[in-house]
Amino acid sequence: MKKAIQQMMIGPLCKDYNKTLDLLKHIKEIGFDAIELNGYMIHKTPFIVRILTKLAGMPSGSAGKLDWHSLIKESGLEVASLHTDLGSLERDLESVVNEALEFKTKYLVITGMYRFDYTDVEQLSLLCNRLNAAGEKVKKYGLSLLYHNHNVEFKRLSSGEFVYEYLLQNLNHDFVNFEFDSYWASEAGVDIYSLLTKIGKRNRLHHINDRGSNKVGPFITPIVESDSIELGNGSLDLKKLLAIDKINETDYVVLEMHKNYIDGSRILSIEISGKYLNENI
Repeated sequence: MKKAIQQMMIGPLCKDYNKTLDLLKHIKEIGFDAIELNGYMIHKTPFIVRILTKLAGMPSGSAGKLDWHSLIKESGLEVASLHTDLGSLERDLESVVNEALEFKTKYLVITGMYRFDYTDVEQLSLLCNRLNAAGEKVKKYGLSLLYHNHNVEFKRLSSGEFVYEYLLQNLNHDFVNFEFDSYWASEAGVDIYSLLTKIGKRNRLHHINDRGSNKVGPFITPIVESDSIELGNGSLDLKKLLAIDKINETDYVVLEMHKNYIDGSRILSIEISGKYLNENI
């Protein structure tokens, strides 16, 4: 089981080629094996996309202007997966597939849909059909399609089951499997340990971070807002999650925080979480 980092954690630090290369080499030295790339961060993107991703806590910085093929080669990091969107995959399959092959990754990852009603079973059924069709096509190129959750997948359907359970049942395991994000599932209040066990070997990648608060006292109120936090500093039983990953033969554990970095430092946050992974994998 290898250790990876999500590219969006370093977006604002990617100011130019040399600084980004030094950063990637440092991430390699910390003990990470790979990086997970995002389509919107390895290409020049429209201004509105950069603004929306920044507002969502996923700023791209100048990453889209850089030659990531050369950066990956020089840094010595692998590419754990390439995050893309379903629309791009359907419109321009060959371009997305060729890019994944050029980066020597076997995983394409689709994240949750925007402007989509996950509680509409008819629409959810159509989404599963689209994902299955896309997964069947990329499989012909030797690639695997994975679905990445946030917390909307833990809304309940009229049947009483979670959306995520519907996805597990209706996404064909021959064509679509999973990249489980345990933080977002924990934020939704579900039993992440039982769920990760249930997903089993269909879970090829695991997005991991801890959940807690970096605030220090005295506290104005007894209610402290919880957010993503460096590994080992929060309330999740990460060792239990990693033990399940080992049983599932998960390929990569992928570190992802999107804000709330300790001392406001992305690098320090990566170092702390990297140390935890080194000690526990």
